[in-house]
Amino acid sequence: MPRIFDNIDLQLLPILRDTLKLSYRADFCVGYFNLRGWCKLDDLIEQYVGGEVSCCRLLVGMQGLPRDEVHTAFTLGATLGRLDNSTIIRLKKKVAEEFRQQLTIGAPTNDDEVGLRRLSRQLKTQKLVIKLFLAHPLHAKLYLVHRHDPNSPIVGFLGSSNLTLAGLRKQGELNVDILDHDATNKLQKWFDDRWKDYGCIDISQELAEIIDNSWAREELIPPYHIYLKIAYHLSHEAIAGISEFRIPREFNNLFDFQKAAVQLAARHVTRRGGVIVGDVVGLGKTLVGTALAKILQEDCLLETLIICPKNLTSMWQEYVDNYRLYAKVLPISKVQSTLPELRRYRIVLIDESHNLRNREGKRYRAIAEYITANESKCILLSATPYNKTYLDLSAQLRLFVPEDEDLGFRPEVLINQLGGGTLGELEFIRKHQCSVKSLAAFEKSEYADDWRELMKRYMVRRTRSFIKDNYAQTDEIGRKYLEFTNKSRSYFPERLPRTIKFNLDTANDSYSYLYSAAVVEVINQLNLPRYGLGNYVAKKPKQAPTDKEQRQLNGLFRGGRRLMGFSRTNLFKRLESSGFAFIQSLERHILRNFIYLYALEKELDIPIGTQDAELLDTRNNDEDTDSLMASLLDVETDDDNENNLLEEDINNENATEKHFRTLAESIYQEYQTRYQQRFKWLRTDLFDIKKLKKDLLADVKALINVLQSIGEWQPKQDEKINKLVEILTRTHPQEKILIFTQFADSVRYITENLQANQITNIAGVTGASPNPTELTARFSPVSNGKQNQVFKNQELRILVATDILSEGHNLQDCAIIINWDLPWAIIRLIQRAGRVDRIGQNAEKIFCYSFLPADGVERIINLRGRLKQRLQENAEVVGTDEAFFEDDDAQVILDLYNEKSGILDGEEDTEVDLTSEAFQIWKKATDDNPGLKKTIEEMSNVVYSTRRHSPQPVQPEGVLMYMKTTEGNDSLIYIDRDGNSVSQSQLAILKMATCDESTPAIAKNKHHHELVKKGAELLAEEEKNMGGQLGRPSGARFRSYERLKSYVQEMKGTLFITDELLKAIDDIYRYPLRQSALDTLNRQLRSGISNQQLAELVVALRTDDRLCIVSEEIEKREPQIICSLGLFEV
Repeated sequence: MPRIFDNIDLQLLPILRDTLKLSYRADFCVGYFNLRGWCKLDDLIEQYVGGEVSCCRLLVGMQGLPRDEVHTAFTLGATLGRLDNSTIIRLKKKVAEEFRQQLTIGAPTNDDEVGLRRLSRQLKTQKLVIKLFLAHPLHAKLYLVHRHDPNSPIVGFLGSSNLTLAGLRKQGELNVDILDHDATNKLQKWFDDRWKDYGCIDISQELAEIIDNSWAREELIPPYHIYLKIAYHLSHEAIAGISEFRIPREFNNLFDFQKAAVQLAARHVTRRGGVIVGDVVGLGKTLVGTALAKILQEDCLLETLIICPKNLTSMWQEYVDNYRLYAKVLPISKVQSTLPELRRYRIVLIDESHNLRNREGKRYRAIAEYITANESKCILLSATPYNKTYLDLSAQLRLFVPEDEDLGFRPEVLINQLGGGTLGELEFIRKHQCSVKSLAAFEKSEYADDWRELMKRYMVRRTRSFIKDNYAQTDEIGRKYLEFTNKSRSYFPERLPRTIKFNLDTANDSYSYLYSAAVVEVINQLNLPRYGLGNYVAKKPKQAPTDKEQRQLNGLFRGGRRLMGFSRTNLFKRLESSGFAFIQSLERHILRNFIYLYALEKELDIPIGTQDAELLDTRNNDEDTDSLMASLLDVETDDDNENNLLEEDINNENATEKHFRTLAESIYQEYQTRYQQRFKWLRTDLFDIKKLKKDLLADVKALINVLQSIGEWQPKQDEKINKLVEILTRTHPQEKILIFTQFADSVRYITENLQANQITNIAGVTGASPNPTELTARFSPVSNGKQNQVFKNQELRILVATDILSEGHNLQDCAIIINWDLPWAIIRLIQRAGRVDRIGQNAEKIFCYSFLPADGVERIINLRGRLKQRLQENAEVVGTDEAFFEDDDAQVILDLYNEKSGILDGEEDTEVDLTSEAFQIWKKATDDNPGLKKTIEEMSNVVYSTRRHSPQPVQPEGVLMYMKTTEGNDSLIYIDRDGNSVSQSQLAILKMATCDESTPAIAKNKHHHELVKKGAELLAEEEKNMGGQLGRPSGARFRSYERLKSYVQEMKGTLFITDELLKAIDDIYRYPLRQSALDTLNRQLRSGISNQQLAELVVALRTDDRLCIVSEEIEKREPQIICSLGLFEV
């Protein structure tokens, strides 16, 4: 009677091993063969000599999936006859790929590695021969063992166990041993017949090659190859974009870095609905955006709506005409009136999209509503997509990414800070009440790594240094350049800071007086009631405010501190710009105060201007905050014809209270009639009139005293103007020169006074200029392609401009910049240099002049320091990126004064989007090395290497591991040798992996595979924890999950906590509830069900498959280890 081996009462594996110990050869036939399962028998096969007479022959059947068998049994089509060679080759490749995939499942182990290497050697020495039976599906499981035993020369085992660990030892099977001579001989004949069959193919060498090319190979893999494999996988989006999209032939003149940006951006737009092209100034974003729109026009038949600043409309129209785009150009000032009635455009391109940071703005809402209504895809162009806060970026993303859309990934660093895993997610939802995998969730994070992960999917951003390092060629003297298609070169010039030193203590003492401690103290002591109206709201007004008035009052409270800080700072900025601009500000400030005083005294409604400091930022508005234009309510108005009120020039002789009061009355009448719609109006009795009048008058009197002390401003004695004339006529008498200032008033002042000094071919450009594109073309005709259209007598040599002009214009015919005033953020100086340091600049050097006092910069440093102290004392906030030079304020000014080399070489943000950075690493390594490219592309997953590493406190010994999660997301982790997570920053880990081709590999640390497994488990656990969308905290799913998790913690270690309960809790987290379960849980939760009863309920619902909608597709997905790199000292 045969023995039964069912792996329950009696296991097959121990008996099979005992039998093999006395054998000299064996024949196995199985339906499935697990390469890693061979290690349970390989030591016994090692004793064989090899060759036909002493080997193990393994016949593997082609076992199909159940659905394939049903299809074959009931197909209506003709069945195939005898296999032909092409079919055999195809099936052989398919099976080889399946074996290759076997080795990429799960985590590697030392035992598996030893076993697989032995398997490879046995295949090569023919101790093991493996054939694939292809003639028809073969499910047989037969083990025949040949021994030098006259009584039982062949021992057979027949049944259901495959050659896997589960089949031999773990799962329930049914096998019997066969000892009868006749039976074993017949089984041997059956095996031999199958072995010799036409459809039986030897795959031994192929399997050996698969193992030798897998992570289990004996040959050490160079660390450089692992580094490139990480870069290759991280740059998947860019590689896919290049293969998927072809650059239109009109754009063959694009540089390689521009083509890569276009193709990656096209991938983002088509897959995710939009992209931000955030290359820094001067890298050709306009051309990239145009090429991208052309691709979408040709490939997807989509038309484009281009929304841009008013001063760029003619430039964009030229691009539309030249490149034959099906597009409409719309100035952003017209969006409110035009978009509601405009026909559908499926692509919306927004130039200078950073101007849409304010989600509450009217323009933003108009554009967002149009995009949503028309399901438009977005192309956003901005050199400064975010400033101080990443929320600037999210505001732009919200134009095409709904705040509650499931992004498929979450802000991991923030979740980890809140406790990590499920705990961190629950705490996040409780605290913020939004989905953890939404844009709204990322807006709660202040961690750069979270935003890098977001930007990798939606933004293409490269910097000047990145292009210079990765795309530029080097000439014979070491200079970097880009080469145009006509072989001409565009060099990367050196930026040289230069100082124009002017004297404050000259015959014109007015400017010197303005820098005195007395004036600084006056500004610091100003009450600024118009900017802090929230502080003057009456506690008990005679008549309660209406709902509309209450909303306006609430706005005053919100914006007060920011506006006060902005106003105080702006006065100091204008003081530094010029005495003339500062005096104008004082006059206007006094006048606006008197307008309020007139309204209060006559009990008339008060005109309330803008409460948004961002809209008064000199990046967006170069007019004085107290000029009529800036005082108007809505700088987002659709009025392209401002027709500004002509304000009477107030020279210091007229700086009397009587004169200001007379002028204030007439201007108030203009506000009430001509400009009524441009203000919000509030009743006088809503405010503490006595306190408000007192502070308005106090500021007025202090400022009038300053004006009267200064006397009349004398431009001819202005030392800065005189020094500027000297530079323009003596130092650079022939060169083109671009003069930058922050204020439109300074542009007008400089232009008028240079013309008064007989300097010709000069023009000024401000945000109010009707056609700045025409002026920039006259100033820089070559870079704008207008050299044949601009006559010599029309060409400009000098252009005076505010920072508003600098957006989008080509100015690189010029190589000299003069900073008339010093912006309060170094970034602005760097951006100004970038306006001429653009592609096509031929100069070797760019001179960047800055005005600074000749007797040292202590006055400026002290002035700013005192202002900063005042702002802090008042808790006033400046709501722009230009508040100060941050903590290195004094040092930056000193470096400029001393003309320190390199200070202007920085960039807005040295960080490049991760996809572009990874792609460039990949491209640089493989463009001229197709062999290396093929090696990395064909390298199997789970591969590893180890390189020498000197540990540091923040960079300990350990393993870098890269894994694709079940959601298909990239996850990288740095694990120390104790199994703790050091970092999950993809950028940091990519940099840690950096090495070159000569970096030697060293033998792996014995704990390497254990650490890889630990890292994989940590990432898999996080992925599992982010599987669910628990919904709002008040919902049944969230409440049930939270209560059950608490119940498990409370009852841990008791019989009440069963596996069934834990699985039910996991299902609730990972999958949506069925509607019937939702109704049941809602009902029971309202009725006061206890935790124990709730636990019993969900277990019962799950048992009946009535709890969750479980997706089989999600169930089957597995995380995939891509590669790992060990970092060890020895």
